[in-house]
Amino acid sequence: MSEKDYQSSVKKLRKDFTADLLAAGNLDDLEALDNKYLGRKTGLLNNVLKTLKDLDVEQKKVLGPLANELRDYMEKALESKREELKELLWNEQSEKEKIDLTLPLVKDEKGHYHPNTIVQREIENLFAQMGFLVLDGPELESEFYNFDGLNVPATHPAREDQDTFWLDNGLLLRSQTSSVQVRAMRKYGAPLRCIVPGRVFRNENVDASHDHTFYQLEGMMVGKEVSVANLIAMMKTLLSVVFGNKDIKVRLRPGYFPFVEPGFELDMQCTLCHGAGCPVCKQSGWIEVLPCGMIHPNVLKAGGLNSDEYVGFAFGLGLTRLVMLKYNIDNIRLLQSGDSRFLNQF
Repeated sequence: MSEKDYQSSVKKLRKDFTADLLAAGNLDDLEALDNKYLGRKTGLLNNVLKTLKDLDVEQKKVLGPLANELRDYMEKALESKREELKELLWNEQSEKEKIDLTLPLVKDEKGHYHPNTIVQREIENLFAQMGFLVLDGPELESEFYNFDGLNVPATHPAREDQDTFWLDNGLLLRSQTSSVQVRAMRKYGAPLRCIVPGRVFRNENVDASHDHTFYQLEGMMVGKEVSVANLIAMMKTLLSVVFGNKDIKVRLRPGYFPFVEPGFELDMQCTLCHGAGCPVCKQSGWIEVLPCGMIHPNVLKAGGLNSDEYVGFAFGLGLTRLVMLKYNIDNIRLLQSGDSRFLNQF
């Protein structure tokens, strides 16, 4: 290559580079341009430098600096363009992602506790303050803990398919949280104070006040000096707290339950109709909320306790029914509907 040809190659390379640099619109284009002209193996500037070997020593002294000058020019131009494109990209992103601090705050939506959970925790806190354990038990239960250990006769209608969900293996879906009574006495002995909230299952026809799946809360207190007076005082305290320390009207009626003797039905005046009668209270003005009584000696024996030494009371309330009364819910089906419009009220 002649000296003139070399100078022409360097001049053309500078012109082409300047045009390409002007056309580069983003950082990717600039990176490609850098590789095109300054790449070690295939860069166009290196291809020009390789032709220097064809020149004599004096020509190299004169023409060599031209290529070095062009390299400095390219590197500085590329760096300047890179900073320009970075600033442009930053400004575009800032414009897209900017936050207007004068806009009103977006409402922070939070989840809601189910009303069953709210009432259950209130009762758990109340009894925990009175020294009661909060226990749990299996929903898939044996016939012994659900019936036999609770002194329920083999001929009792509650054992029939129309009331209880039986499985092919002889187990059942527990129909009452009372199934934990014998388990608790066998594990903790006496004296004992405990409550057992949980889900239970009955083969019921679903309507405004009945469902096949609902929640109960079992409670029991066992000791050497436990009386009906203790039971009544405890139940009044419970209802008062659940309904916001209101004066709840109650009545106590004799009732039969195989696992207590004597047994009682503690009713409260319906808070929806205030005694006038409605579908929830079946037009009676009263709602059965607390079947209760003194624990039958046979149940104490099944729990491994000496019935001559220990006595106790037990109660079982419909937790779901209390929720309906507390929040004036007139249809039990709403509680298991999964409808967020309903749950968002609590």
